[in-house]
Amino acid sequence: MCLSLSAQAPPARPKVFGVAHYAIFVSDLAKARAFYEDFLGYEEAFTLPKADGTVQVAFVKINDRQYVELFNQPNKGEGQLNHLGLYTDDVERMRQYLASRGVKVPDQVSQNRIGNKKISVVDPDGHTVEIGEFLPESWTGKDSGKHMPATRISDRMMHAGILVGNLGAAAKFYGGILGCHETWRGNGLSSTTLNWVNMRVPDGDNHVEFMLYKDLPPPDRRGSPHHICLVVPDIK
Repeated sequence: MCLSLSAQAPPARPKVFGVAHYAIFVSDLAKARAFYEDFLGYEEAFTLPKADGTVQVAFVKINDRQYVELFNQPNKGEGQLNHLGLYTDDVERMRQYLASRGVKVPDQVSQNRIGNKKISVVDPDGHTVEIGEFLPESWTGKDSGKHMPATRISDRMMHAGILVGNLGAAAKFYGGILGCHETWRGNGLSSTTLNWVNMRVPDGDNHVEFMLYKDLPPPDRRGSPHHICLVVPDIK
């Protein structure tokens, strides 16, 4: 019996709209809140508790689709980054698509504690990448239009920076598989080697920025390579 070509075709890639959140470990939650909320003017939309009732994660809202997640717990010895969050329109189809491209995926989609669908995968540099699907009945959905004061220094995260040791492998994962495309590469004023590459998501206006390294920086010096970029109307 012959199978039709359509039956053999791999699943198409769902849309990837952009960076949904950047999750970081913080050593002092009070100081982190003071920086993002009191200094940068953002508001905290909600928190998740630890078993003892203290805050485990505080969600600082940039806009309805972008957050900074402050993890109030010791880091894993790898620096400040907990994970990078991207968002799609169909996370189950994304799970099937990634599996068809050889990416190790969970057996099924799960729902996170704030009510959105998600899967987590690992990129070539060992970073956890959470790919989510926003649901209207989730905490983020119910918070639509809220916690976005005029005091915000910026209403958009333009890119999220991650450490990358193998440019070819990272480009294959984020570009060849997830569909991001390179928009810019460059180096610092004191460097003659390539230092970063910006990869724009295929269905949105923000980027994942590869911060290239030959030797991995020590954990306490990754706060600059691991970073977010906020767009402001007047940089001066």
